[in-house]
Amino acid sequence: MTKDEYDRAGAWGLLASVDLHGCNPGTIRDADKIRAFVAELCRRIDMRPFGACQVQYFGTSAEVAGFSMTQFVETSLISGHFVDKTNAVYLDIFACKYFAAEPAARYAAAFFEAVDHTLHVLLRK
Repeated sequence: MTKDEYDRAGAWGLLASVDLHGCNPGTIRDADKIRAFVAELCRRIDMRPFGACQVQYFGTSAEVAGFSMTQFVETSLISGHFVDKTNAVYLDIFACKYFAAEPAARYAAAFFEAVDHTLHVLLRK
């Protein structure tokens, strides 16, 4: 999705959902590394954080246990869940302004050392 495509569609916002598989277990289980990832992601996609990045470990079963993260940004929200059992990350980036989703997904995949990843982009109108 390019900025021109975003503008031509008359979009109000953009949602990028990134699924990362086979991630580095040490990285997805480290709250400080998750916070560092979010800070750099915000810089890369030109989003200004609003408040602190919240990272909380929880899960009522081994199927879903892991850290979850939320980071308000001035134009909306970044959130994610980090699944211990499968070493997967489910990341959502939503903003009411354009950002380059593909480079953001590639950065996430590299940071968490994912074996593979998928990206879904949705325009909000």
